Amino acid sequence: MTVSRSSLSLVPTCYATVSIGTPNTPLTQKLKAIADAGFQGIELGFPDLLSFASQTYNKDLDAQDFDTLCDAGRKVKNMCEEVALKTVMLQPFSNFEGWPQDSEGREDAFRRAKGWVRIMQTVGTDMLQVGSTDSPHALSSLDYLASDLRELCDLLSPHKFRLAYENWCWATHAPDWKDVWEIVQKVDRPNIGLCLDTFQTAGGEWADPTTASGLIEREGGKEYLDKQFKTSLQILAKTIPKDKIYILQISDAYKPPKPLDAKPDEQGLRPRGRWSSCLRPVPFDGGYLPVTEVAKAVLETGFRGWFSMEVFDGGPDGEDKEWKDIGAYAKKAMKAHERLLEEAADS
Repeated sequence: MTVSRSSLSLVPTCYATVSIGTPNTPLTQKLKAIADAGFQGIELGFPDLLSFASQTYNKDLDAQDFDTLCDAGRKVKNMCEEVALKTVMLQPFSNFEGWPQDSEGREDAFRRAKGWVRIMQTVGTDMLQVGSTDSPHALSSLDYLASDLRELCDLLSPHKFRLAYENWCWATHAPDWKDVWEIVQKVDRPNIGLCLDTFQTAGGEWADPTTASGLIEREGGKEYLDKQFKTSLQILAKTIPKDKIYILQISDAYKPPKPLDAKPDEQGLRPRGRWSSCLRPVPFDGGYLPVTEVAKAVLETGFRGWFSMEVFDGGPDGEDKEWKDIGAYAKKAMKAHERLLEEAADS
């Protein structure tokens, strides 16, 4: 499908609150910076809601104190309305699917799900992002993973809420877009779709933070790698219906200063997860992933929904650089968004 420049004027813009400032940056400042840069919506990050609630009520809150979090959520909704921002999605809901039956992990996952549904009602969003689980305890059957997500869809359905399922490229069983798409089809519910991501796609299928080149190294070299990745994107563009893509998250990645250890760290986080946490700038600002190619493939499905900046920019050395002028950073992100659409257009 041709990606006409005129059609891209329909693409709405979004920014993840966890991608600007720090969790201690007042949420009011984050929202103002995002709105002033011209974005139309936000992904509300749970860490920001938790921090806002703790600051508002002057106490350290438990992440499952849902009564207080819902009270805070009502205030956040009003704050967003004051600066004309739509709360597009609540994120990131992690390690939900795949726990063994009758396990404490499964009980906790569904308890959290019910609490997050309550939060969604108070903040005024209809979409929940679920990242593909990276728990080593998750069962590997895609049918089993799908059955859990089907239950979650059924929890969301009475409220007319949707589930946006994202492949996290360090996930235990569903690291690629093909994996989560297969699971979504198995779930077979009208209120589940995909949260695609330029970093998760290119960072999982094309790049590798554990190699000196920063690329997946296999027989055939970069030419073969590029060919395989191009084929994957062509399949994506021809396979996924546009209405099953709920949002596209945008970020690039810096090549790590030195290759990351291929083993999980002390917390069990795999190398791509560590890479994701602080080496993800906006596009065209020092990264090396084929971001435009991923975005173009998504647009070739006919999708013209939310493009959302979700970056974790600790600077090229990954030392968690704090961008103090968050207003300027948000404006840089908007310029990157505009350039991305320009470069993805055919005409």
